[in-house]
Order: sequence, then structure tokens, then C-alpha cells
Amino acid sequence: MTSALDRLLGARLPRPPDGLRRGPFRRGAFPSPLHSERRAARVGVWLGLAFTVCFLTGLTSHLVQHPPGWFGWPASPAGLYRVTQGTHVATGLVAIPLLLVKLWTVYPKLFEWPPAGSPSRLVGRLSILVLVGASTMQLLTGLVNTAEWYPWRFFFTTTHYWTGWLAIGAVAVHVAAKAPEIRRGLARRGTPAAAAGLTREQAAERAAVDDAAESNAVPRRAFLLATALAVGAVTLTTVGQTVSPLARVSVLGPRIPGVGPQDLPVRQTARRARVTDVGDDYRLVVEGPQRLSLTLADLEAFPQRTERLPIACVEGWSASAVWAGVRLGDLLEAAGLPRDTEVTVESLQTGGLYRVSTVSPAHARSPRTLLALRLGGEPLAPDHGYPVRLIGPDRPGVMQTKWVTRVAPGRGGIGGTPR
Repeated sequence: MTSALDRLLGARLPRPPDGLRRGPFRRGAFPSPLHSERRAARVGVWLGLAFTVCFLTGLTSHLVQHPPGWFGWPASPAGLYRVTQGTHVATGLVAIPLLLVKLWTVYPKLFEWPPAGSPSRLVGRLSILVLVGASTMQLLTGLVNTAEWYPWRFFFTTTHYWTGWLAIGAVAVHVAAKAPEIRRGLARRGTPAAAAGLTREQAAERAAVDDAAESNAVPRRAFLLATALAVGAVTLTTVGQTVSPLARVSVLGPRIPGVGPQDLPVRQTARRARVTDVGDDYRLVVEGPQRLSLTLADLEAFPQRTERLPIACVEGWSASAVWAGVRLGDLLEAAGLPRDTEVTVESLQTGGLYRVSTVSPAHARSPRTLLALRLGGEPLAPDHGYPVRLIGPDRPGVMQTKWVTRVAPGRGGIGGTPR
């Protein structure tokens, strides 16, 4: 592929004067065996896998929240989104030390002279620039988002989504451009030069690197051990926000199960949403052929159901709790609507991107989708959506609308067409 690109774009570029090949630009300026093609290829495989998992699970989350007409998200199993989004955040965090290790193994390439000896290498170097820039931005902004700190003016969700496409595209271009080097790096030591696709000069250079690696086995093993420890430390100190048994050791997890009002974490508080004074005149309106305007006492008169369901936030944390309230399907039926009617659920919250969410037919007809009045046997705390909140199986936390005041047929919010 490289030679074909060279023929397409033209002859090799002229070599620079020898006087410029000094300091870090001289050949052999970075002789460490850790800066090897073999090490870079193997770390790259793990980093590529992490990026692929992050991209696919992130794309899933985007489709769940903004579903096109062809996409459907099931209401069962109840914890599926908890798994996919927890995996997304966990692998994204793991990718940070892997990216740093990968950059360490290849950073001498930044000082190669000439920077691009041929048009194809120029294209390859530019693709690396895009790859490193997009990957760094994607991982760092994702990390900052888990702490709910936004020191920027752009909308994180949209930027994160499109940067993800840019990063995965750059990964694909990089793998295609570096396929020969990757094959050589993944080949076992001792593979014949011809079988590995090496020239004599490349074979000699590789043999020298392999000999150096053998004589530096302790540093090499220490490097691998440090990489494994870094990945393990990041995982153990954060994954407890999704995997509850590890919560005690996940000291860096921003949201830990068991912490928060009624032992459940909270992202949006009633004070921030400006829903702090719900009076006795509260009504839940359900639009339909038989329009309902229900007080809390009216809602209590409906059959009460109890379900154990998770709150799974897009930041990666999740926690299960016992909820009690009225089935959404029962209210739709009482309003003269089919149980599988697609509806929008509106909040008392007066502003914000998530004050309205759409409930798909699959979730509306699910017997586990509730308009909850209680959490853990007690009335909802204000921060958990008092007097009424939506709670359904297999939905992102931003779509589990709090402080519900109106249910109406049609699309209109997260999970539908924005108003």
C-alpha cells in the first residue's frame, strides 16, 4: 500500500543535508529497546481494542438517547444499558494509560529526519497527528466529564460524539498505513526476514533491537509490569461505580452506590433544577381521550407496583434500588390510550436539555416501567424527583425524568425529536 501511494503521489522527497541530522534528529538518538516496533505493535493492539469497545458502546448510548427510525432499544434485560455504558467509561479510563504507554514506545518517531521521506509517509504522519489529537481530546474530555467539570464552552455530548467518529476513523487509517510494520511487530522473534516482509537493512536493525531487548530483559519486564499495574489501578479505583462489590476500593469513582439521598447517588439536584417547592396544588396530567389530572392521593389509589431497577448514568456510574409506584401502562389505559403508546414525559423543571424525555412503545408497555412515588419504601426525596419520577428498565439516567408533571402522546425530548 505504501509503495502504491508513493507511485500515485510521486517520487520520494530529497533527503535533508547531513548537517541537520544532529541532536535528537540523529540516527540512533533513542536506543532504548522499549522504543521498539514489536512493543509498539503489541501495545497498539490493546489500545485499538479499547478504542473499538469505547466507540461501539458510545455509539449505542447515542442511539438510545437519539434513536433514528430504524433503531429500537429493548426494555429487557433491565440492566443492559448499565453494562454497555459502564463498559464504555471503564474502557475509556483504561485507554488513558494505554495511550500514554503507546506514545512512550513511539515518541522517538517524532524526531525522525526527514519527517516525511515520501508523499505516503507525509500522509501517514498527518494521520498520526489527527489520531493523537482526537484520541487525547476524546479521553481527557471524557475523564473530565465523569467529574461533571466543564471548563469549556462547547456542548460536551455533541463534541464527544463527533470526535469519536474522527478518532475511530484515524485509527482505521493508521492501521491501514502501518499494516506492514504492525505485521512485523506482531511476528515472533526468529521469523525469517522474507516472511516478515523485511529488507536486509530492516532485518539487521530488527536483529539489533531484539539483541538489545534480550540484554535488557529486566527493564522490559518492568515496563510491562508497570503498564499492567497502571491499567489495573485505574480499573480498581473507578469500576466500583458500576460493579457494586468493588465500590469500597474504587476511591476515584465519582459516584459510588450507597452514597447520596436515600442511599442512591444523584446527578441533578432539586436545587439546581429549581424544583424546591412543590405545593398541595400539584397535579399529574395524562393527555388522552379521557384526560386525567391526578393528585398524589389519586395516584396512591391506583394499584401500586414494586420493582428493583438500576439508575445508570451516562457518566458510567450505576446503582440499583427498590422503587414503588404506578405502572405507566395503567395510567395510559385509564386515559383511553393503548399501553404501548409512545409518550413524552415532562418535568416541573423549567429549563435544561433533559426536562422532557420520550418513552418508546417497548418501554411504555413494559410492566416494569413506573411513575414512582417511593424509593426504598419511603416517599421520594426531592433530589430523587418528589413527588413523582419516571423509572423504567434499561434506560439512561437522563431519560428517567424527575419531578414529572405531564405525560402526552408523541415524541418531544431525549429519545425523540428535540423541541
